[in-house]
Parts: sequence; C-alpha cells; structure tokens
Amino acid sequence: MSLLLVAHGTRKQRGVSLIGDLAAQVSETLDQPVHVAFVDVLGPTPSELLGATPDRPTVLVPAFLARGYHVTSDIPAHVEASGHCDVTVTRALGPDPQLVRVLVDRLIQSGWRPDDSVILAAAGTSDPAAMRDLHTTATWLSAMVGSRVELAFAATGEPRVAEAVAAMRRHGRGRVVVASYLLSEGLFQDRLRDSGAELVTDPLGTHPGVARLIVNRFVRSRGRGRRPAEMAFQLAVP
Repeated sequence: MSLLLVAHGTRKQRGVSLIGDLAAQVSETLDQPVHVAFVDVLGPTPSELLGATPDRPTVLVPAFLARGYHVTSDIPAHVEASGHCDVTVTRALGPDPQLVRVLVDRLIQSGWRPDDSVILAAAGTSDPAAMRDLHTTATWLSAMVGSRVELAFAATGEPRVAEAVAAMRRHGRGRVVVASYLLSEGLFQDRLRDSGAELVTDPLGTHPGVARLIVNRFVRSRGRGRRPAEMAFQLAVP
C-alpha cells in the first residue's frame, strides 16, 4: 500500500521543506515511505504520483485544516484524472481537537498570556462547509484559552487579519496575539507577521501533534488489524 500526503504548495522553499519534514516524521513512525504531492504552485501533483502507480492501493491524506475546494473538488478531480483504481481519500486534518491542542502549544511558545486578546488566523475560504469548520475550531480554541477567540483571514473572507488586529486595539483589549491556523510558512504566514499584532505564533508545521493526527488518518484508513503500527506511534509520540 502506498501513502500519499497532499498539501497546497508554496513558492517559499522553507514551506516546501516543512511539508517534506512532516512527511518524514510520519514515515519514520509508520516505517513506510510517505510521498508528497501538491495541488497548486508546484509539483508533483496528486494525479502525477497516482498515475505512476495505477495498480497499487493508495491512501491519500489531504493536509488541509478545513474542508474547501481543494479537498472537495480539486483532490477528487486529480484522483479521477490519474486513472487510479484504488485510492482511499481520508477527511481533511481539521477541524479536530488535536489541532486545537497544537494551537494552544504554539500560543504558549509565543509568550501568550491569559489576558491577551486572541485572533485565530486562517487562510480563508468561500466554501460554507469550510467556514463552519473554521468557526468550530475558533469555538474550541475559545474554550481552551478561556476567552472569546475572533476568526480572521489572510486571503479570502472578512475580516482580514490586519483589520481584526486594528479593531481589537481600538477597543483597548490589551495585547493582540494572532494564532496562526496555517500548516506551513508562505505568503499567508508573512501576512500574519505584518498584521501589527504584538505576537504571531508559528504555523502548526512539524509539531508532534500534527504528525500524530496524520499518522492516525493513515492507520484508520488501512482498516482494522493495524494495531502494531498504531502502538508504535503511541510509543514514539507520547
């Protein structure tokens, strides 16, 4: 069985390397190669990799933090175009409580304090289902930090992150912290850092919790009877 992790893609080499590092973490845990494809900006594309092994069963994990066009339309189109006859596509990484725990860890690492105002900054979407996913994550994060977390966007959607930061500052709500709900470095993360907030967390990236989530997606998709791999992961990532 082949394992394929599909991400968005970025022109920033640091962002590309981060996805490769994340795949390497998962590969080491599962003791099996994890291949990487991108749906935009650069290749290889999912259809290219799937087309190269059309007869080998493949599990594809979308490395996206919410549903949206790339998950619901783009990836299925790539699978169909590849002519591959045996592909299992798991659900997107988010929303998931595991990602909320990663967000809290990133906040703590950045120097966040409980009296800070927090903005959850996502790339953005025009898809209603994806927007519900993002609001769900913001609600869960609010419960974890003990105060309302506002949702803002780096690209598609309103308010934009810089506008949300300025609005919070006008209302005198203390330090403003932007919690990056992005997987890797890139243009959108640069926009968060330029938003005027006192603190901006790093992308979720190679946090062990993200690797744990991806491993679980692969393990569950392979069906029952995969206990050894699951146990090995639990030992490797406490």
